[in-house]
Amino acid sequence: MTTLYVSEVGSMVRKDGDQLKITTPKEGTLLKMPMANLEQLVVFGNVTVSTAVIRALLDRGSGVVYLSRGGKLLGRLQSTVSKNIPLRWAQFNAASDENTRLNIAKDIVRGKLHNQRALLQRSGREGREGLEETIRHMRALVKRVDRAVTLDELRGIEGAGAAAYFRQWPRLIKTFGFPFPGRVRRPPTDPVNSLLSFGYVLLMNQVLTACEIVGFDPYVGFLHMDRYGRPALALDLMEEFRPVIVDSLVLSFINRRMAEPEDFEIGLGGVRRMKQKTLQKFLSAWETKRRTLVQHPIFAKQVPYWRIIELQARVMGKRLIGEAERYVPFLSR
Repeated sequence: MTTLYVSEVGSMVRKDGDQLKITTPKEGTLLKMPMANLEQLVVFGNVTVSTAVIRALLDRGSGVVYLSRGGKLLGRLQSTVSKNIPLRWAQFNAASDENTRLNIAKDIVRGKLHNQRALLQRSGREGREGLEETIRHMRALVKRVDRAVTLDELRGIEGAGAAAYFRQWPRLIKTFGFPFPGRVRRPPTDPVNSLLSFGYVLLMNQVLTACEIVGFDPYVGFLHMDRYGRPALALDLMEEFRPVIVDSLVLSFINRRMAEPEDFEIGLGGVRRMKQKTLQKFLSAWETKRRTLVQHPIFAKQVPYWRIIELQARVMGKRLIGEAERYVPFLSR
């Protein structure tokens, strides 16, 4: 199954028999492919998708994701949501119990800190110097997680870990011309933050898909605060995968010189975003990464990362319905 990304300005996505056809006014037909092979259609900016395509994808259980030209997630069209009401009741009850919520949030933070530390350790083995103190600090933060007695204290530990982790990124970036001022989100004003933010949008979309498959309400979470329109559970499940999938991908993309500083343009408000050719390169690298086979420690089989995310959502489901004592995050080596 394939995820198709359409980013050419003015593209039209039509249905042609059992095939999906992409055309532009200037270049004519860009692509034709069987719709049966399509897992998801992702469109950027000014791209038109016909009603016939939308209906056919929804009938097949596939979806359409709309992103702005700059990579902001605008919305998703998905077929009928899961009818797993017992799981949702268990989710609501767990989120309403202060002690249960804290314990699940601890497992989430523990997984994220472990994977951030693992990325730094791997970089150290590859020859980056000066990381030892931060690695020790993050190991100590993992131990502090168990002693946290409130969600605010736990979030403070998570924030301290993120700050220490990103302070070391200038050591991890080998390519000249990519300074990293620290994590800048809204808007990302440098190429590195632009890649990180866009990668997290792609990851969020993958996690939302996993939540829908398993049957969760993605807006009711444990670590992240409840806020109108905020997919708290999806953000929770993202945390352990940020360093494993997106951060490692961004560092590889830069250090292998798959992009140069001039491959980014400056938009309104100083926001940096990839030019069209660089966007296509990054999407290709993203597809390669999410399809990379890895061993799942619980299910003891090799599956692609996108499937690992779904399996972790199922692990969370088992925790909530009482089939597991705790949520076990996916830990990188």
